[in-house]
Amino acid sequence: MTKQQRWTADHIPDQTKRVFVVTGANSGLGLATTRALARRGGHVILAVRDEAKGQRAAQEITARQPGASLEVRRVDLADLDSVRAFADQVRFDHARLDVLVNNAGLMAPPRSLNRQGQELQFAANHLGHFALTGLLLDLLSVGTDPRVVSVTSTNHRQATIFFDDLTGERKYSPMGHYNQSKLANAVFGWTLHQRLTAAGSPVRSVLAHPGYTSTNLQTSSPTGMVKLLFGTLLSPLAQSPDQGALPQLYAATEPTVAGGELIGPDGMGELRGAPKRVQLAPRATDAETGRRLWELSEQLTDVRFAL
Repeated sequence: MTKQQRWTADHIPDQTKRVFVVTGANSGLGLATTRALARRGGHVILAVRDEAKGQRAAQEITARQPGASLEVRRVDLADLDSVRAFADQVRFDHARLDVLVNNAGLMAPPRSLNRQGQELQFAANHLGHFALTGLLLDLLSVGTDPRVVSVTSTNHRQATIFFDDLTGERKYSPMGHYNQSKLANAVFGWTLHQRLTAAGSPVRSVLAHPGYTSTNLQTSSPTGMVKLLFGTLLSPLAQSPDQGALPQLYAATEPTVAGGELIGPDGMGELRGAPKRVQLAPRATDAETGRRLWELSEQLTDVRFAL
């Protein structure tokens, strides 16, 4: 598209009768994504950790868009038992899904472990979404133009997966382990694309990153210098959630998107701007890394994909 034709939420095709799951839908990018999909007629399941906040978000949307088709479901992506319970509820109430947007995330908290003993960011940002995707894949397989959108970050390009110290027991870095989880998102999205393609599945695995966007990700869990830097000092440079959500909306709805593509902002450094196709880091498409992470994720979640 030319500068005059840059993609915006107004370009989203009609989504009537399509069913979406958006994780982290009560604030930030997730709320902006939900709002835009509902505006175009989609039925959106708001997958949220705090159900009361999810209900308030749904009420905010319906106040502006009477008749918006929404439902709120609780899921704690850092807790695999909660992920399974959420998936069971969705399966009970829905015969199919069309799009899963794996959006929710944590950024740079002090080191802590989830109920299953995994580092919290790796658990919530990667393992929970890995498990959720596997548990809902059969519903997606019968959807209309079905897609899984994995939301990563430009930080995946400078990240390492600490296979020998996933939990940070020996050495923990809040940002280093955040970056690890974002690389895991990218590796998962790409490897899922490869496996879906090999299996002849109709589901497309697409990746997106929001550039630098002002959300509570930078303020709710980081501490110290990370919170000061991203939550305060650099915040004037950030774009709005409505703008930051455009890459994942493009990935979820644009008819021309192909599986395995990464969609990010078109501005300098991919920090802000309209959606365009951008490059995954070579480490995200490395076959051995993908195999190792996939097998480890299966082991840690006890979820096997029906491919």
